[in-house]
Amino acid sequence: MEYKTRIYPQFSACGLNCGLCSRHYTVGSSRCPGCAGEGFSEVHPPCGVLSCCQRKGLEHCFECEDFPCKKYDGADMTDSFITHKNQLRDLGLANKIGIEACKAELNEKISILEVLLKNHDNGRRKGFYCLAVNLLDLEDIKTVMAKIGNDTDSKTVSDLFEEIAEQRSVSLKLRK
Repeated sequence: MEYKTRIYPQFSACGLNCGLCSRHYTVGSSRCPGCAGEGFSEVHPPCGVLSCCQRKGLEHCFECEDFPCKKYDGADMTDSFITHKNQLRDLGLANKIGIEACKAELNEKISILEVLLKNHDNGRRKGFYCLAVNLLDLEDIKTVMAKIGNDTDSKTVSDLFEEIAEQRSVSLKLRK
C-alpha cells in the first residue's frame, strides 16, 4: 500500500515516537523513515491506523471524533521495535498542548538520543537509549545528561538511566 508522505514522520499517526525508534537509526535497507516517511511502504507492513487517518484526511488519530477507537484495544500492551507504552498518553498530550509543542519536545529528545548514540554507544546500547529517551520525561533525561559530562563509559551512562527509571517506576525493557 502506498501512503501519502507525511510532513513529520517522527511522530506517527497512532502516537508512536518514530524518531526514537532503533529502526530509525539503522543503517541499510531495513532503516525505517518513520510513519509514512519517504520509502515507508518498502520497509513497513501495511498499517490500518495510518490508512484510516489518511482516508479521513487526518495527520493523527487524536484529531478523529472516534478516537480512541477499537484499533487501540490492547495497543499499549506489547511492543515492537519501539515501545507502545506511552502511545495513547503521547496522543493525548499532543491533543492537549498542541502538535507543535509536542514536536518541539520530541525534537529535543531526538537531539539528545543522537548525542547518546554518537558519544556513548558501545555498539550494544542503541535499543536501550532509544527506549530510555522515549519513556523518561525530558527533564529526567536532561538530568542524566548533565551527570554524564565527559564520561563516555556506556555502562556508567546506562546505570544513570536505570537509576532514574527505577525512581520513576519505569521499566527500560521492551515487552514482547
